[in-house]
Amino acid sequence: MENGDDWLAADKLYHILFCFFISVVSSLLAAGTRYPFLRRRSIWIGSLLSFAAGAAKEFADEFGYFKSAGASAKDAVADLIGILLAAVVLYLSNYRSTTSRAGANRPGQPGELDMV
Repeated sequence: MENGDDWLAADKLYHILFCFFISVVSSLLAAGTRYPFLRRRSIWIGSLLSFAAGAAKEFADEFGYFKSAGASAKDAVADLIGILLAAVVLYLSNYRSTTSRAGANRPGQPGELDMV
């Protein structure tokens, strides 16, 4: 199961990137929907879908659907790292866009001309 499963293997990078991109894409799709419930929870939805995909891959590895040594706890950790990285990037992106929109509506900020 864990034989030859190094932490710094290319396989771990693939797991991180796979879960990162699944999280980002599914979160962006959820954020673009017309349903406010999905838009408000888009980061959670993307994270959960990515987690489910990573877990499904590990179960498939364990049951022999792919040519691998089986499920790996290190692969699962790499999946979680990808999900967490995506959640942080998406959160910071949402936070930045929210604060820039809120700042655009405040008159009298430095650098603005206020004609009364």
